[in-house]
Amino acid sequence: MILLAGAVADELGFWQTREGVELLITGVGPVEASCAVAQALAARPCELVVNAGIAGAFDGAAQIGDGVVIEQDAMELNLESGAPLALPNGTGLVDRAGSDPALVAALRAKGFRVCRGITVARVTASEATACRLGELGAQVESMEGFAVLRAAQRAGVRAIELRGISNYCGNRESSGWDFAAGISGLRRVLHALFELQDAAQSK
Repeated sequence: MILLAGAVADELGFWQTREGVELLITGVGPVEASCAVAQALAARPCELVVNAGIAGAFDGAAQIGDGVVIEQDAMELNLESGAPLALPNGTGLVDRAGSDPALVAALRAKGFRVCRGITVARVTASEATACRLGELGAQVESMEGFAVLRAAQRAGVRAIELRGISNYCGNRESSGWDFAAGISGLRRVLHALFELQDAAQSK
């Protein structure tokens, strides 16, 4: 079974019911996303988790209407200054999770842009924040990506994050917000993924 996870129903309104694929609407934000995916994975066996939705792109990383593949997603888990947290007794901190490398490579070969993501709990709405996150290496911003990839990683299940670019991160008045364009990009990259899945199953 493949778990197709999106934050809100409208982002996946184009999706047609498909055998072997369960659609999960998680709710918005990293907490809702991680809880919903963890619950679903605990309830039934799953071979792949696909996180799909719209996202914002940082300057130059992608164009509105693009469908992109997120190779690695991260969250800021540190001090406000950017310095790392000093955790007791060498406690590890997980702030990054990745998509399945083979699927990323296959979609790259089909011509889709591969990007680094960052997951936020509030949408970037200023140039100052966009600049700061961009300096961390972020290229695409979402509110669920890291959470879904990490939940799948904890469960030992392959996962991939796909995004349609709906806006540029930064000042909202100049963000170019276009929901329909973002959905169009998402549709293309998601359909390409399932074409790959169909081809693999037919062998």
